[in-house]
Amino acid sequence: MQSELDAYDRKILALLQEDASLSSAQIAEQVGLSQSPCWRRIQRMKEEGIIRGQVTLLDRKKIGLNTQIFAEIKLNAHGRSNFNEFTEAIRGFPEVLECYVLMGAVDFMLRIVAADIEAYERFFFEKLSLVPGIQEVNSIVALSEIKSTTSLPV
Repeated sequence: MQSELDAYDRKILALLQEDASLSSAQIAEQVGLSQSPCWRRIQRMKEEGIIRGQVTLLDRKKIGLNTQIFAEIKLNAHGRSNFNEFTEAIRGFPEVLECYVLMGAVDFMLRIVAADIEAYERFFFEKLSLVPGIQEVNSIVALSEIKSTTSLPV
């Protein structure tokens, strides 16, 4: 169920997406509310699941994850019947940052990070290719990143 968000809620969410370390007093000042009503709005949005959590975002290249790969996965007929087994295996790989079920020629799209192509090759042969039910993997290496954001357009 979609929640009704007013202009204050949207401003609060925009600020939190940019800097989740802001205090409710700092946010209140920037959106034009007093601290208590601002804090209550933030708590309500947390309770409703609009705000799912607060995390620290890392620069993947500065921690040695220089390569980003998009992998298109096609399952065989047996694999499609064991959807849960496949998804649990993928959830267990820390190298996989995102996994989407698709409609069309492929079944899944994965976003994977690795130190380099050799590290991805090890991941592919030692982990990904061993997942039961995979018929085909098409790996696409990203050369550069034009835009990457976690901010939703509120």
